[in-house]
Amino acid sequence: MSLNFPLLLVIAVFVCGFLALLDLVFLAPRRRAAIANYQGSVSQPDGLVLEKLNKEPLLVEYGKSFFPVLFLVLVLRSFLVEPFQIPSGSMKPTLDVGDFILVSKFSYGIRLPVIDKKVIDVGDPQRGDVMVFRYPSDPSVNYIKRVVGLPGDTVRYTADKRLFVNGESVAEQLVGSEPGMLGTAELYKEQLGEAEHLIRKEMSRYHAAPDHTWTVPAGHYFMMGDNRDNSNDSRYWDDPNIPKELLGMVPDKNIVGKAFAVWMSWPEPKLSHLPNFSRVGLIK
Repeated sequence: MSLNFPLLLVIAVFVCGFLALLDLVFLAPRRRAAIANYQGSVSQPDGLVLEKLNKEPLLVEYGKSFFPVLFLVLVLRSFLVEPFQIPSGSMKPTLDVGDFILVSKFSYGIRLPVIDKKVIDVGDPQRGDVMVFRYPSDPSVNYIKRVVGLPGDTVRYTADKRLFVNGESVAEQLVGSEPGMLGTAELYKEQLGEAEHLIRKEMSRYHAAPDHTWTVPAGHYFMMGDNRDNSNDSRYWDDPNIPKELLGMVPDKNIVGKAFAVWMSWPEPKLSHLPNFSRVGLIK
């Protein structure tokens, strides 16, 4: 069972806010009245008695202390910026395992926490954006991939690992190579929309679904990892509960936000490495 942190945060803010309001409206006036009655009944009030009469209930004290902090965290995390950690190598070389990233929650619209309903339309994902979204088959799991297909686009991926969008080949240029899983991996500079970035191809691996074409429905997006042969993305998703025409597509309601920066890296296993800031920078 996965932990629904946004829901827990909203509940915590509500409970702490309720305790603070309860004290403001009911408990604090009662304490002031009790103090006034005591002071009126004695000639020389005892300081310890006054302190005891003015003391807040422990639960209320904690609630009032935590409320502003939790409320600030809720606002920042829900409407401005949310941190994530990269768990896999599907976005190499752009992002690596252990990278800590920042995701803009307002780039694609303001959404209410927990129910994720868009209330203010700010903008739409653009081709080439690196986007965090909830996995269509299991919305409790967050994925990060690059936006390849926009609503209405036709996306084609061939057996020789070439990408076409709306019938046009996406420009790529070989820039180097590195060791792969079973041999050599080649690095290419790819121009996808306005985004120029690096992608990675394992030369010893074959594309599992050669020369396949997808049409992106309205309100949906086609996603791919930059590590093209090691990415569980729109090309491979299968779910009998999702209509065939929507297989592989990410609905707008599943969007979490736009990844825009790496702020720290902590490679696995964490006990063998220290956090470092060598990869800090904007995400291309």
